[in-house]
Amino acid sequence: MSTEQIYQRIKSLREQLNHHNYQYYVLSQPTISDYEFDALLKELTDLEAQYPEFDDPNSPTKRVGSDISKEFNQVKHRFPMLSLANTYTEEEVLDFEDRVLKALTTEPEYVCELKYDGVAIGLTYKNGKLVQAVTRGDGTIGDDVTANVRTIKSIPLVLHGNYPDDFEIRGEIFMPRNVFEDLNREREEDGDTPFANPRNAASGTLKLLNSTVVAKRKLDCFLYYVLGDNLPFDNHYQNLVAAKDWGFKVSEHVKLCTTSKQVMDYIHYWDDARKKLPFDTDGVVIKVNSYQHQNALGLTAKTPRWAIAYKFKPERVSTTLLSVDFQVGRTGAVTPVANLKPVKLAGTVVKRASLHNADQVELLDIRIGDSVFVEKGGEIIPKIVGVDSLQRTLFSTPFVFPENCPECGTQLVRPEGEARHFCPNQIGCPPQIKGRIEHYISRKALNIDGLGEETVALLFDNKLIKDPSDLYTLTKEQLLNLERFAEKSADNAIRSIENSKQVPFPKVLYGIGIRYVGETTARKLAMHFGNIDSIATAKMDDLLEVDEVGERIAQSIIDFFSNPLNVDFISKLKGFGVKLEISSSEQQVKSDKLKGLSIVISGTFSKISRDDLKELIQQHGGKNVGSVSASTSMLVAGDKIGPAKLDKANKLGVKIVSEDEFFELIKD
Repeated sequence: MSTEQIYQRIKSLREQLNHHNYQYYVLSQPTISDYEFDALLKELTDLEAQYPEFDDPNSPTKRVGSDISKEFNQVKHRFPMLSLANTYTEEEVLDFEDRVLKALTTEPEYVCELKYDGVAIGLTYKNGKLVQAVTRGDGTIGDDVTANVRTIKSIPLVLHGNYPDDFEIRGEIFMPRNVFEDLNREREEDGDTPFANPRNAASGTLKLLNSTVVAKRKLDCFLYYVLGDNLPFDNHYQNLVAAKDWGFKVSEHVKLCTTSKQVMDYIHYWDDARKKLPFDTDGVVIKVNSYQHQNALGLTAKTPRWAIAYKFKPERVSTTLLSVDFQVGRTGAVTPVANLKPVKLAGTVVKRASLHNADQVELLDIRIGDSVFVEKGGEIIPKIVGVDSLQRTLFSTPFVFPENCPECGTQLVRPEGEARHFCPNQIGCPPQIKGRIEHYISRKALNIDGLGEETVALLFDNKLIKDPSDLYTLTKEQLLNLERFAEKSADNAIRSIENSKQVPFPKVLYGIGIRYVGETTARKLAMHFGNIDSIATAKMDDLLEVDEVGERIAQSIIDFFSNPLNVDFISKLKGFGVKLEISSSEQQVKSDKLKGLSIVISGTFSKISRDDLKELIQQHGGKNVGSVSASTSMLVAGDKIGPAKLDKANKLGVKIVSEDEFFELIKD
């Protein structure tokens, strides 16, 4: 193909992929299969890599994000991003409408919208392309998070239809409930603190410097306000309808109201119906529709006079605390769970609620038999928020957190600086053993199909497995003797166990289940050290040289490999042929130009991500180190380099090179 034909093919692929993204993520009406979509995306990715002169920041391939770390620039809003005045009673809503009527000469129309519990964002489009995404910040200045927002598939990168040349559209970025639940489940499995609610998770995700991670978090966005000098209509509602035609995800629940009764009906309906939505909403926003009326009403210093937010009251119920169970996770963490007299809350029957840890129990002064108040955190997670002490009997006694593991009887420990108690009996505590095996076979680890939580429990209870390495000793005949297996399912399970021996080392390292070592950290450790033996013998300083590994993670790794039982477990995995080192194809040694050099990188880089730069150093024989010392050979300095590292390098006479100079060093 000629250069022009290649460009036309790239252009066609981008148009097709943008169209299918819109059909799937905005309209929820996909017209092609995932396989067909992935094939088009791969073709475009390959062509863009082969012909970088046709790069486009709004290409659908940018949806996957980048791990090039760039700090957020501060941007002044073209139009101030004001907050809304909150009301909590219907009387206050009526007062708002009275103020509007007194200020206007004609009866206004109102637009009612759901108030999404997420992160406000302002998106600027020029000539139909996304050019900037800015957070609210202080209302005057916000953070430029364009790279992260480009990964959100419901936000169009390129518009269609008859859109203005230059405008801003505002909305709310949020995390759907099912995504939030999956994310917290993963964080708990990795020993990380779960997010308190979907809003916190969305906010934390949007502020990540690595947009590849943002892309994996599956954020979503509703748009609800168009601003600009040349909008097609002179009212809010019609411009929102038009925005749908341009490709934006505008909620189907927006309603134009002409009377106070319609506004109140909308509030009453959604106060209950919101519980069935797949995302969080904490109220209703009421806006005067006409721009002429909005201008006449004007603004206060902080809020518009033409809009108001009605906040739903969190639904709270009272019930009885019957008992408290203590769940033990795969890391040994002990979580108290309240068993409640069943009660209906926010559309579901609640029987249990997490009490989190001993501090929370003490703070609530909770006691068996208490009448407790329960809410749903973020409309999802039931939590006890208080105790009705007036209902307490004279015979109630303060709750005492157990000193021993409820599963195996081992004395619990509470590490300094941590909120949770742990059972240290890794080898004899059944839920820890089963939890580690379940983690090992999970999709993101060894991905062993045909086994699940119930099957693991069955294998463990029948004394067929006591750690993940025992999976490789299982036979088809042993599985057929269990009630859950037939001929085909047993064959599939044995085949999947055998195939897991080909899973790359980073995933195996994650599956081994070292506390605090999540998926990303496992990959960085694997790429840095190359094999399990080097990790097992690494000292604290060696481990701290790995990006994102701090003292807590490093100490956890040292503790893991200081346990003879874990060493024996790793030895058994080696014997079964599980991959415990980076393959030669993954290492891709290119030259020895940096052989023997200890190299520190600092700052942000425009041409390469920090992770890729570190891999490049290894591929040319160099060693990545985390801090500057007398033994450091070179400091690769990017933008916004840490001043402490730069000063220390200058004092010690360490060679300092720029990003471009580094590429010259390894040039063929």
